[in-house]
Amino acid sequence: MSNGGGEDNEVLCEMNVTPLVDVMLVLLVMFIVTASAVTTSVHVNLPKTDSVAPPDAKQPIVLSVDQDGRYFLGKEQVSLDELKKRLTRIHQETPGKTAQLQADKSVPYGRVGKVMAALQSSGIQKIAVLSRP
Repeated sequence: MSNGGGEDNEVLCEMNVTPLVDVMLVLLVMFIVTASAVTTSVHVNLPKTDSVAPPDAKQPIVLSVDQDGRYFLGKEQVSLDELKKRLTRIHQETPGKTAQLQADKSVPYGRVGKVMAALQSSGIQKIAVLSRP
């Protein structure tokens, strides 16, 4: 049973790659969408540390805002204007000094913002905002 001299009994062994390409494109699109979603959202989980300042470190300026909205420089209560003057003077005397800011959780953000603005206007650049571990 021959049809014109050629053999028709050959088996074609070709793989159809169209479904594979479709699946890979879908996976690529899903990867791109999830990667962009992960990088645009901000999730912050701060670590707990038991760090100790090096012995040669300068003592920082400690600023506090209590629950009544009063400002303290160290343990001394000061007005906002007085705080600005003292911070400027401290920065002129020791330019590399750091500041630690701590505020009661019930204090409005505006009060904390005023202290941060006073720090910035005095020239102090290194500011640590403290929270309870």
